[in-house]
Amino acid sequence: MRYMKIFLLGCLLMTGMVAAAQDLSQYTYQSFSRKGDTLRYRLLLPANYDAHKKYPLIIFLHGAGERGADNNAQLLHGGDMFLRDSIRTNYPAFVLFPQCPPNQTWAPMKFDRDSTGKIIRGDFPLNEGPTPPTALLNPLLDSLLASGKIDTKRVYIGGLSLGGMGTFYMISTRPKLFAAAFPICGAGNVAEAGRFAKKVPVWIFHGGDDKVVPVEASRAYDAKLKALGAEEKYTEYPGVGHNSWDNVFVEPGLMTWLFEHKKK
Repeated sequence: MRYMKIFLLGCLLMTGMVAAAQDLSQYTYQSFSRKGDTLRYRLLLPANYDAHKKYPLIIFLHGAGERGADNNAQLLHGGDMFLRDSIRTNYPAFVLFPQCPPNQTWAPMKFDRDSTGKIIRGDFPLNEGPTPPTALLNPLLDSLLASGKIDTKRVYIGGLSLGGMGTFYMISTRPKLFAAAFPICGAGNVAEAGRFAKKVPVWIFHGGDDKVVPVEASRAYDAKLKALGAEEKYTEYPGVGHNSWDNVFVEPGLMTWLFEHKKK
């Protein structure tokens, strides 16, 4: 009987894994090309999609580990979140997961590391022009906005780690576009936070024991934005390491907070 229970449990787990894989297939495979360069992305349509309506757009930028050219890995963290009935039904939106190619980044950046490889200082220039993936992401967004299917006053962006850095970069360089943002364990050019302060509300997340991207990066943004009188929230998870996105994906109120915001 004991072995039968283990067998049945294994079958249930395998069924759940297959169901999850099938769910991710609801994200359509797409690509955007310009001047010989291609940005691969997956796109989820709103639940019960009505072609006669306009919907919000959520852009999610993945981390360094999900870079590639398979147009699959970027859904590893966060893909399931937007498929939950509680989210997809209550917050219908287009959800865009672009994939950054190998060895590239969402934002211009230079790092100094200590002997253990930990980042001790980062430089995020904003005036050098976008990286190749972001140089494609921007016109892709413009084309989606021009399609007439997006509520242009309700465009949201978030991302984790490398994608958190990309989130800070995007709202710094295109503050008029985004209605709200949620960078997770990211970093950026804190000195230039005034570019988006009072224009893009942000909810910043970080693990207090992050050994990859120092939590001080998000704390610095929190302090700067408070000093600027910006609309912002900061959540730090004590004892949590770099994978603070696991906490964010079950954070109560995140989607409600996001959808409360709309460009004037």
